[in-house]
This record gives sequence, structure tokens and C-alpha cells, in this order.
Amino acid sequence: MAAFLVLAVPQAMAAVDPMVEAATIERIKPVGEVNVGAVPVAAAAPAAAADGKSTYQGTCSACHATGAAGSPKFGDKGAWKNRIAQGMDKLFDHAIHGFKGMPAKGGNGGLSDDAVKAAVKYMVKNSK
Repeated sequence: MAAFLVLAVPQAMAAVDPMVEAATIERIKPVGEVNVGAVPVAAAAPAAAADGKSTYQGTCSACHATGAAGSPKFGDKGAWKNRIAQGMDKLFDHAIHGFKGMPAKGGNGGLSDDAVKAAVKYMVKNSK
């Protein structure tokens, strides 16, 4: 055992070949690196106008097309009459924040308030 230590210590203290060291560093370096400098920010795209029909088709129709969970069906004048009588502000509030069985924004938290309002306007227009 002592012979091993005597032989191993001089090898461990020996100078490392710079090419081997560079190759080892290159091989084990991280895939990404942290950049703490200024990060360029891309200009935000202008917000598209809210399209009530596409919002309805993409989110609201999941319930309002069939009347699921007691929701008023799209185009059902009788089901919408009393709701419309409450005023648009009340309908907007219920659609944005949720009401009874309806989750806020129809369960699509990615929708803007304006997109939800546009969908409500679309449904009301087609249910009068």
C-alpha cells in the first residue's frame, strides 16, 4: 500500500498537459452560459383588437353552445333575456370574474378583459 501512495503522489502533482486541460474544460462546460449584460428587448407587437366571435368559438362555446352547467345557450333569446336586462356591466363582471358555475374568463385565464367583453357583446348581439 505504501508503494502505491509513493507512486501515486508524484503523478497527481505532475503538471497537466495544457491541451488535455483545455479539452477537458471544453467538454464539461455548461450548455448555456449566464449573461449579466444588457439584454435587448424586442418591441411588443401591437395588441390586436379583441374579436368576440373567435373568443366565443375558442373558449365560450365549450359551454354556451350546449348549455353546459346551466349556461345560456348561444342564440337562445329566452335564456338571455333576463341576463341582458341586468345590463352589460353586470354581464362583463360575471364573465370576467366568474359567476355560479362559470369560471372567471370561461376558464381561460389567458384572455384579456377586452377579449372577454368582446365575446359577451358577440353573444348578446346574437341572442336578442
